[in-house]
Amino acid sequence: MRALMMRLSARSGANLFGRLAVIAIVALNGACVTVDFDAPKEPSYVITDTSETFLGEAVEAFQTGASGETGIYPMIDGIEALGARLKGATRAERSIDLQYYLIYGDTAGALLINELLNAADRGVRVRILVDDVLTKGYDREMVDLDAHPNIQIRVFNPFAVRGLRSWNFLWDFNRVNRRMHNKSFIVDNEVAIIGGRNIADEYFAAREDVNFGDLDVITIGPVVNEISTMFDLYWNDRLAVPVTTVITPPKDPEVAAARIRARLDPAIANIEKTHYAELIREFEANRYIRREEFTWVPYDLVYDSPDKAGTKPNAEGKRIRPALAEAVRTTENELIILSPYFVPTDRLVEGARAMTQRGVSIFVITNSLAANNHSAVHAGYAPWRKKLLEAGVRIFEVRADAQATGVDRSRMLHSGGTLHTKAFIVDRRLVYLGSFNWDPRSAFINTEMGIILESEEFGQYAGRRMEKMLPVNAYEVVLNDEGRLRWVTSENGERVVYKKEPDTGWWKRFKVKVIGLLPIDEQL
Repeated sequence: MRALMMRLSARSGANLFGRLAVIAIVALNGACVTVDFDAPKEPSYVITDTSETFLGEAVEAFQTGASGETGIYPMIDGIEALGARLKGATRAERSIDLQYYLIYGDTAGALLINELLNAADRGVRVRILVDDVLTKGYDREMVDLDAHPNIQIRVFNPFAVRGLRSWNFLWDFNRVNRRMHNKSFIVDNEVAIIGGRNIADEYFAAREDVNFGDLDVITIGPVVNEISTMFDLYWNDRLAVPVTTVITPPKDPEVAAARIRARLDPAIANIEKTHYAELIREFEANRYIRREEFTWVPYDLVYDSPDKAGTKPNAEGKRIRPALAEAVRTTENELIILSPYFVPTDRLVEGARAMTQRGVSIFVITNSLAANNHSAVHAGYAPWRKKLLEAGVRIFEVRADAQATGVDRSRMLHSGGTLHTKAFIVDRRLVYLGSFNWDPRSAFINTEMGIILESEEFGQYAGRRMEKMLPVNAYEVVLNDEGRLRWVTSENGERVVYKKEPDTGWWKRFKVKVIGLLPIDEQL
């Protein structure tokens, strides 16, 4: 069918009727393809007997917190964030569980998959749960990796048609539109990394063109078992499908394993020659986690249950929004919001107005148009700026030349920057971080997770970083005396005011305005 479409498209004399006929035939053909969500699969659960592992003994020695507290160590540096995952994989003795929205086969992805394979070769059980929306091009790699006896891969809410992914949206939009946005990395049920990062170069200061400013935390203590429980909930859910249910498995697992190594080993050999690999080796050789680096704080792990991604979400299902809303309602003096994708609503604006009228200072930090990697999201956000400013909210948009932490060491100094941290700070005493954006998609469509930390030390630290970063790495959006938007920043020590969205051409601004006319805000 795909070949038929290609021939018809190439034929200069093909008429419109013929093209529409082919589209209809392909759509009908695709509509017959479905995912067998009820295919047999073996449930599995967290391995809890890990107290005598290296990490189990280390965490026991680190335990200094009171009951109800968990140990946290924040990671802003991208190189450190990847190094921590790789080091964790090398230390694993019983299990590694990964849950991500995307895992790419670039430098970061290759390094991690290599360590997961090495761990599996040692007898470690590896479970990989990945959302299916961005797996195009990786089908063969996934089933080959899954063929390893100690590696299991499940894809969340998979696409029935594997090649032309867009066809799935024609007849199954309500289902495939809902995605799993969670991000967690768990080793031996003793150490977990959660936050905003997926597995791709841009999250770890490894891309030459653009890198993301992001935040993870290493967690130890009681929260880790809660994260594992959440992982099991998703892993055993109906929407988590073994990869071999939707992709034909290899006939010979040994041949599949050889194929994986044949592709991976040369890539690793090339990566090992790079300066970036030298930085990773230095990290792995010198440190992983140290007792004195952890702060023990009260916490609340918050997440959506997987049913939110179903076509008929369970009204009794667990949701992240109530916990986040309750945290925000406790604000007395100051609320700082970091959201790379920020799409307000009338309700949000009126809530912000009520807060500022009672004396609360609200700061919103999001991406500028030049820094935003999703123009449609910016189109949904831009019309709200004036209303927010009139409601008393201060808005800061991150500049495209802002550098992610770690790019100086990775020699990616000429790469652009994009904010990707998803967090908010209440009165510099309560900090949320995780995968949740302040937009309708995170609120109502995708599944999300995160952690609320009750820590004045962490809150003050995060607040000071914002104060230091904003004047030189962001534009403050203001209204002039005529009520027009202006962008104010500091360049070479001088105050600079822009009348139009900085670092953008008229065509990009025009496209965003056109997109803004479309009724798609609820999908952003």
